Amino acid sequence: MDFKQIEAFVNVVRYKSFSRAADATFFTQPTISTHISTLEKELGTRLLDRRGRTVEMTPQGRKFYRFAVEMVNTRELAIDALNDSEDRVEGILELQTSTIPGLTFLPEMLSRFHDLHLKTRFYVDMSDSRTAIENLIDRRGELAFVGDKINNSNLQYTKIFSDKVVLAVPASFDIQGNEISIADAVKYPFIWRESGSATRTSFEDTAAKLGYDKGSFEVVARFNDLDAIIRSVEQGLGVSVLSQYTLDRMHSNLIKTLPIKEFKEKRDFYMVSLKGITHSPVAEAFSNFVSENKDEAFRDLEEGSDK
Repeated sequence: MDFKQIEAFVNVVRYKSFSRAADATFFTQPTISTHISTLEKELGTRLLDRRGRTVEMTPQGRKFYRFAVEMVNTRELAIDALNDSEDRVEGILELQTSTIPGLTFLPEMLSRFHDLHLKTRFYVDMSDSRTAIENLIDRRGELAFVGDKINNSNLQYTKIFSDKVVLAVPASFDIQGNEISIADAVKYPFIWRESGSATRTSFEDTAAKLGYDKGSFEVVARFNDLDAIIRSVEQGLGVSVLSQYTLDRMHSNLIKTLPIKEFKEKRDFYMVSLKGITHSPVAEAFSNFVSENKDEAFRDLEEGSDK
């Protein structure tokens, strides 16, 4: 096997498509297919299942993928070391992120990093915190940005910023006062995030401690898209528990934000990486960049929310 075959396999997994992998690597789709076919023949096993336009790893492919990523990253580090190119950072950085850091913190960090390293490109997969961490563990990405922790000794967390959770209420709803209790909130129809959302989970846990289980809420709709939730609140469909920073950046006159009396603590958000693995040079550089610049970026985030 050679590195072109391994890189082809890694990129098809990353982009979940032969055509998108070809576009990203400037190869033709037949070339990518040939590399994968040759690699599978040499290994004596099928690595990918092709189902129409989607591509998924087989169990054997999932085992091989972890080693393939490690080989590609180690090769890049070796080349950089021989070229003595500490200041040259280039390549594709694959990231996993949950919605809130993906909409608030991460875009600014990517822009700043790209200004310094113009030959970097980014592949960002946005989901909920649970899925982002699971994808990271499966090596679908080198870093993750999430609002929750799971008990796994193989994960390393770096706090990047904190956020407040508020109740987003349609401006058309006649709700008096500058804050609301959970007892009053449950009187209104709710629009929920997906089940893996850390925001939803933390709110449900707080409500349950006060005697309000999931059955206490009238759920009028569920979305796995944050923008759809915000637009639905604007249209008066119901209320929702959302990020203060996300709502502030929307600058919507159709939504009123109310602090929740029993739920005023801030939530922490983290950059997550796997321990004991070899990161690509671009992932290593970006991780260091975030650690060094997160406080300044967060101040800008707060100032932007105040405007």
